[in-house]
Amino acid sequence: MSEEEIHLGLDDIDSPSGGCTTHFASLLVEYLSKHSVNWNDYPNLIRLNPGIPFRTRGNGAVSLRFTTDTIEPDEILHQIELMINDYVDRLYPNTNPGVVIVTGKIPEAISRFSKKALWRTIPIALAKRIIDEHNLVHYSSGNGRGLIGGLASIGNQLLRDHTYEYIAYRSMDQCGDTRGVDALSVKQMDEKMGDSVFSNVDDKKYRILIEPHGPDPVLYGIRGETAKSVIRAASYIKSEQKVERWTVFRTNQGTGEHLVHTMSIGDLRPYMAAIVHGFVETPPRMMEGGYVIFKITDRKSVIDCAAYEPTRSFRETVMKLRRNDEIRLHVNVRPRSKTHGLTLNVEGLEVLKLSPLIQSLNPLCPHCLRRMKSAGRGKGYKCDKCGFRGATMNKIETHKERPIEIGLYLPPLSAQRHLTRPFARNEHRNSGRPKHLIEKWHSL
Repeated sequence: MSEEEIHLGLDDIDSPSGGCTTHFASLLVEYLSKHSVNWNDYPNLIRLNPGIPFRTRGNGAVSLRFTTDTIEPDEILHQIELMINDYVDRLYPNTNPGVVIVTGKIPEAISRFSKKALWRTIPIALAKRIIDEHNLVHYSSGNGRGLIGGLASIGNQLLRDHTYEYIAYRSMDQCGDTRGVDALSVKQMDEKMGDSVFSNVDDKKYRILIEPHGPDPVLYGIRGETAKSVIRAASYIKSEQKVERWTVFRTNQGTGEHLVHTMSIGDLRPYMAAIVHGFVETPPRMMEGGYVIFKITDRKSVIDCAAYEPTRSFRETVMKLRRNDEIRLHVNVRPRSKTHGLTLNVEGLEVLKLSPLIQSLNPLCPHCLRRMKSAGRGKGYKCDKCGFRGATMNKIETHKERPIEIGLYLPPLSAQRHLTRPFARNEHRNSGRPKHLIEKWHSL
């Protein structure tokens, strides 16, 4: 039996009533470990384009990379199919599991597909065509949408940057109960671990971010820079519910890799994740409902931009923009509707150049230094205190300081996307696949 590397990608194995693709992947890790596979990488948790409306929760797919001489790909797929049938909620019509297996070198077409899935809309037909062209072992149910994430997770080997997440799971029969993650233990963990972890606590909002809110099996997830750091961080966490199992994932979370394409306004399409360079055309306005709307132009086209209520302090920053400010926006493109045109949902703002804020004031009296008043149209100015008149005097223009500075602005951590690169990661880059895995990276 060949020991070529096997890449196994899966997606869309969750539902609103419970279940989770990473949890299912953890069960699969345990099954494969019992069959003595040799792990070449930690499970890869790949977040895809966050703007896709028909995405799974968090839009995260998982790939497993290993070699084996004990079990064939067809046998693995058969076991996964049995496990999926036992796992998924058949009463929920929008669960569309997909599993793809690639043996050996990953075809370039799959790598290109993976990059596209980070920022564009991918039709199911394209995934199926690539699978057919390369005669890949695969399984799907429903409309097959899970094949998109399964294929994309295989193609993204996290070579340019990556982070880690320790995900702890509770028992499935506890999924309807309160998790009870102790907030103080999370804050203490964050303080002790320093910059080896990130985006686990939003200090500005006094919120812990490791605990989800849905009825899924995830108890908590800790994000960090190394596998060792997230495992150590987990040792500080206390919760009412017990940890049934845990797994360390290597991820693209916090890398910002969905925002690498700068697009002109005229080339934008619905659901794209993109960077748009332009100038403020109309000043921001606070709308009923708490969102901010403004327009930008790239000197060829104009488009609406929106910052929504959950971004809070970020909206306040956006409100400080003025006409002709030069900016670069990190966006997802919202499609047209009956009430609005194509709109940029803003998730990041780079202020490149500020337009001057000029204030016009009446001149000062040269004798008593009091502010003068108009003497009438075309008659100059007069001083009420000493009576001085200046028939040829004009208003004085002064440059007023703007309440915003050049630089990058992001929403608070609690409102950031999984993929958003937070300020805490500005100096961090983790490139390449790990040469060695730590001895214990899952609970089996």
